[in-house]
Amino acid sequence: MALGFVRPARPGDAPEIARIQLATWRTAYQRMFPPHVLAGLDASMLAEGWTEAITAPPSARHRVLIAVEQGETAEHVVGFVAAGPADEQALAPEEPPMPDDVAAVTDLLVEPRWGRRGHGSRLLAAAVDHWRDDAFRYAIAWVYDADPVMRKFYEASGWAPDGAGRALDVEDLLVPQLRLHVAVE
Repeated sequence: MALGFVRPARPGDAPEIARIQLATWRTAYQRMFPPHVLAGLDASMLAEGWTEAITAPPSARHRVLIAVEQGETAEHVVGFVAAGPADEQALAPEEPPMPDDVAAVTDLLVEPRWGRRGHGSRLLAAAVDHWRDDAFRYAIAWVYDADPVMRKFYEASGWAPDGAGRALDVEDLLVPQLRLHVAVE
């Protein structure tokens, strides 16, 4: 019987987080982004970024958590969430800075082959527990318009659109996003 749990990421988890990020993006976003963009992502460069996020976060309120599935003979890192105070990356175009009590999810991914086992819900619940401890009252997350699975995941957890939108410019291809929000209290 498999057992799932969430724990804070450690520096040695960074390569696995990068691998999960690449595998998930290349599977889930293959119709959203040009193939050469996804093929050009570098696992070692992503791992360096995750190592920094884990070992030298911008503040004590920034966290990287990982989901682990523990089987009878092995443990597997299957997903992760990264979140912290809402900064300029969380804003819609021309939006003023957000209050200090707003958290922002920067990444929440579960590798597709490990999906539908509760890992995403465990990651989000653990993040919410930390947000409460860190005095956040609200949280936001951006989802791609072309990713109904992620939007449904958040909405099933009580999140709703807040009316903000933006588009990422990926080699002159605009990829629209919608922002969701939730009260943490």
